[in-house]
Amino acid sequence: MSEPAIRARGLTRHFGAVVAVDGVDLDIPRGQIYGFLGPNGSGKTTIIRMLCGLLTPTSGDVSVLGLDVPAQAEALRRKIGYMTQKFSLYDDLTVEENMQFMGRIHGLKRHEARQRIGELLHRYTLVELRDRFAATLSGGQRQRLALAVANLHSPTLLFLDEPTSAVDPENRRDFWEKLFDLSDAGTTILVSTHYMDEAERCHQLAILQTGRVSTQGSPQELLAHLDDRVVAITGQNLRQVKHRALALPLVESAAQQGRHLRVLLRRAADDPAHYLREHLGNGELEFAATRPSLEDVFVAATSGMEKP
Repeated sequence: MSEPAIRARGLTRHFGAVVAVDGVDLDIPRGQIYGFLGPNGSGKTTIIRMLCGLLTPTSGDVSVLGLDVPAQAEALRRKIGYMTQKFSLYDDLTVEENMQFMGRIHGLKRHEARQRIGELLHRYTLVELRDRFAATLSGGQRQRLALAVANLHSPTLLFLDEPTSAVDPENRRDFWEKLFDLSDAGTTILVSTHYMDEAERCHQLAILQTGRVSTQGSPQELLAHLDDRVVAITGQNLRQVKHRALALPLVESAAQQGRHLRVLLRRAADDPAHYLREHLGNGELEFAATRPSLEDVFVAATSGMEKP
């Protein structure tokens, strides 16, 4: 098997008395899209900054593309692209001027930069926007520009920190198609998100909570851990049913979705539907096992009660 793109053991970062990242182990394969899913403050950005060499770990060992980080961070920067959560290009430069400037930063020769910029303007639908100032672009247009700039020097590895937080669903979908194009061409991508639908698109996924990896694996593997543990309840007075369900010792969570109440039970429940029917049934409610969602996985992984 080939060496992973990223390997981390015991990755830890303290900010004073605060433990932002606590003993994280990672093995991220090459050529895949690997996702970090977690709430704000879970450590996603701090981990990415340490993997990039922008932040020194308090302890732990990190190897990225075969380079030791942070000792070889300078050599690593020539091989990676980084798209920050906040748009970080220059508002008072045009689209093309931003790309030309960043091309010089990356050390591209003039003819090489010209060819590469032309290619990326077409790939990311920026040709008609090339003379527009970045300040005048929409959220989706800025996103495409930022991704184009992150790819200017043809990096082997891309770090994307919540890149779609300010764009609409259509642009998000188009953005992910671009990521799969890059992955198919061999680029490894590490992306952080708090959108469940985006996390489900990743080849592999780590769910983070308070600086730790609660669980990791492919979305399909994580969903399989919750088979037969989710029950849909249909009937009247679902808000009252929810409060009664949450009082039961084997219920992990309950949330209403339209005319259904979705209940996640803990691993100790042998027959979740029967258990709920026995404790909540009144002849007017229907109980049926249903397929788990990634939101159910996230709740189980971050509840502090158990891992899925």
